Amino acid sequence: MDDISFAVLGTGGIGRRTLDVAQYKDGVTAVAACDRNGVAIDHDGLDVEELLDATEGNIASGPHSGPDESSGGEPRDSGPGGESDDDVATDGGAKTAGGASSDGVKQAGEEAGIVASAQGEPTETPIDDVIAESEAIDAVLVALPNLEHDFIPRVAERFAEADYEGVLIDVLKRSRVIGMLDDREEMLEDSGITFVCGAGATPGFLTGAAALAAQSFVEIEEVEIWWGVGLKSGYEDNRGTVREDIAHLDGYDIETARDMSEEEIEALIDEHDGVLEFTDMEHADDVLLERAGICDAEDVNVGGILDVRSDEKPTTTTVRVTGTTFDGETGTNTFQLDDATSMEANVNGPALGYLKAGVMRNRVGDYGVYGPAELMPGF
Repeated sequence: MDDISFAVLGTGGIGRRTLDVAQYKDGVTAVAACDRNGVAIDHDGLDVEELLDATEGNIASGPHSGPDESSGGEPRDSGPGGESDDDVATDGGAKTAGGASSDGVKQAGEEAGIVASAQGEPTETPIDDVIAESEAIDAVLVALPNLEHDFIPRVAERFAEADYEGVLIDVLKRSRVIGMLDDREEMLEDSGITFVCGAGATPGFLTGAAALAAQSFVEIEEVEIWWGVGLKSGYEDNRGTVREDIAHLDGYDIETARDMSEEEIEALIDEHDGVLEFTDMEHADDVLLERAGICDAEDVNVGGILDVRSDEKPTTTTVRVTGTTFDGETGTNTFQLDDATSMEANVNGPALGYLKAGVMRNRVGDYGVYGPAELMPGF
């Protein structure tokens, strides 16, 4: 396969790690990246080390008043009651009253984020700027938190409306978003877009592992996905990811997590001594396994433990698939990730692998929406 050029929308934790990991992967070249303040584009390949060094500790993730750059510089549509939904930063940060930035958000005025890099250019329409260059971009990783259920599907719409022909990939988590993408499948097909959804670790890598483990059986009784993550870079560099995960805790939902201040999130983390445990999460593994014909969504259970203060995994990431074989035996196939593999390795490595698989599909004319259980990632 020819070298694949790709762009990253959003340079918080997921976006930055993807750029970093891509340097160690053959056949992929990062040519564009954007955050809410700026964009960097070089079709010969970005200087990733310079970009990451320049933005280290200076991520343009702070919400503020004015138009929403993550939507191309236009305010978002009002909610059902007429209220504005323009309250979510591209890393999942929430506005304080009056639109001011929450305390602790890493930014530095006009030089926040990508514009601090020698390759960066300030812009009020970062996604539109990437779309304008997309004819020469094979694939786009949407590394934006989905703290509004339809946010990523709306981004996909904008690429389709611009007649983009290529691959979109995300690492979204929530089950209900898959249906929103399916509702847009005809639009994506007409444009020539191959959309690979939920292509990180879970959903993603572990969804695919469950699909493989299911092959021993003729009927699946249960799929259990139990993950463990130790955040090597801590909460500071993973604000959006942690905020999205909090929405899965008992007593919380996507709206309450979105509206929490940084102080409230840090207090919650302190209350749990930095370790958050999740059970029965609304993770898209369920609908992605169902759409691949593996099992019913209700037979999938996802949970895990997140330690935001330790490099060590608090538990071993494990997939257990229980089913019945053709000769009537009941068994459980188990897949485990080694504890030495980091979140970066298990999220961003598979994301780039699924990106490669999506490009292969796209180049032979397979358009529409695909889940990780329907594709084998490239290496």
